Amino acid sequence: MGKGDDALRRKKNKVIRKRMQKDPSSVSSRVAAIIAAKQRRKSGKRRMCEGMCFGLPTLEDPFNDRHGKKDVNIKKAKTVHSSQQDRGSASKKDSGGRNPEKLENRKPNKETAMNPKNGQNKREGQPQAAPSKPVKANAKLIGKGREIHAKNRGLYGSSDCPSKFLIMCLNAIQNALPHDGTLNGNKDTPLLVNTWGFEFWKCSSAGLDILETTGACSTTDQIAWMASTAADTIARKEKEGLSVASPFLLFLVPSQEKAIKVRSVCKPLKSLGIHTVSVHPGASLEHQIHGLRSCEPEFLVSTPERLLELISSKAIDITGVSSLVVDGLEAFVEGEFLEKIKSIRQSISGDPQTVLFSNCFEHTSSSVVQDLLVGPINRLSLNKSTTSQSAYIVQYIHMSASESGKLSEGIQILDQFCSILQNSLLKKVLFIVETDSTAQMLLTTVKAKGYPVLNDSINDGSQVANSDRSILVCVTDKEHLWATDIGEFEVIIVIDFFSSMDDYIKILTRMARHTVNGILHSFFSRENTPLAKPLIKILEQCGQTVPIALRDFCALDS
Repeated sequence: MGKGDDALRRKKNKVIRKRMQKDPSSVSSRVAAIIAAKQRRKSGKRRMCEGMCFGLPTLEDPFNDRHGKKDVNIKKAKTVHSSQQDRGSASKKDSGGRNPEKLENRKPNKETAMNPKNGQNKREGQPQAAPSKPVKANAKLIGKGREIHAKNRGLYGSSDCPSKFLIMCLNAIQNALPHDGTLNGNKDTPLLVNTWGFEFWKCSSAGLDILETTGACSTTDQIAWMASTAADTIARKEKEGLSVASPFLLFLVPSQEKAIKVRSVCKPLKSLGIHTVSVHPGASLEHQIHGLRSCEPEFLVSTPERLLELISSKAIDITGVSSLVVDGLEAFVEGEFLEKIKSIRQSISGDPQTVLFSNCFEHTSSSVVQDLLVGPINRLSLNKSTTSQSAYIVQYIHMSASESGKLSEGIQILDQFCSILQNSLLKKVLFIVETDSTAQMLLTTVKAKGYPVLNDSINDGSQVANSDRSILVCVTDKEHLWATDIGEFEVIIVIDFFSSMDDYIKILTRMARHTVNGILHSFFSRENTPLAKPLIKILEQCGQTVPIALRDFCALDS
């Protein structure tokens, strides 16, 4: 009996469906995607973004590579262990029905492992837990000394972006301040996208001191970022089971008005567990002493003279301060508070991470800056002016006539600098000459005097280890100058002056990025007379000494 049209059509469609399942490429992309999704569902495999459907990440599988499935090996091990325990006698169990062997071999929970007060983290005969993952350094470390200095501080902020708690602190400040116009922006520009704040967070995560030369004192946005970063550091330390001294952050301000402003910015953090107290001459000393003895603030905002009075009265102990902010060095210079700031710094027993705001680059404040920022630093400035970028870099102009005289005097400068740096950390010195032949001749002289040499093509640390000198010398000609990382060099000696002032400004604003002791020596000759006037202008803007001979060259050119 013949088949009907319906039966033939069904048979034909069945053949087509089988052919489509065998060869998905013969169908459209949409149908092929549907078929592939169905096959994945049947096999139990999903894409990485779809893996969350099977389960959430756990401590054993933080990246959810197993898509919520249990580890077969662990499961088998547990089964064998449980079966072995079943073979034991019932006398091994305590009155509560728990096996003491299981309790003894059980790993400590998260709370016990992080807090040493709750229990022992290790037993005798067992290896210690592996150290935590090293932190990514946001700033390039210079030499072993800077790396050790950063490790001693304790590095925080290991991720590539601020933590959730830091963002929570910024949002709390953002929501509390825009109504009275205190914030330097508006509600449409949140603090989280502040350029200066993100740069500060990266510098602070490196654990180094920070020299801020953008303005005379801190703004509201900057205070918010500093307070939130300090609060985040406190939260991280407490999470790791470390004790935090009180106060944790000491904010030195020059006036009562500034102290009130800083406290108003930090006040919204009180709901998050961060208490701020401001002390200044506007209130009686007895009232402030009574208030400090009744609380232990995490942040202390104070003027120098009132803080010294509280320290002498033993109303507060700042020996354990971990973070120090000196806001407005120029105002401290005018108020003759520099000696008081030094006394406050000596009262802190540890090595606090220091943030210094200053646009005063005179010689009187230079010594204070060098005392406060002892170790390697990070320079932070959003002001692109020459004066701001070259803060606290000393410029020396030497007048020389002959080529041989410049080379010999340059070697003398190197010898004098080496004699000052006996038994100190490694310093880098850069010589800049005109031609490659002069560079080779200078390299030969430097090697003959026993100095370790660093070339662009040779970077061998064994030279430093085998030498008794704490200086690493690099010689380059002007053609290969900009291939060198100038920011690593604390001292630069320009044997042959530049033909353009733009090159001189580039050297001045890019050198010594990790120290406040930068020195720039330059040899000036009669051939450079047309550049005398702009050079004098730069020296005067930076508050440097102008040689009389350089002014004579300027008079001859005019």
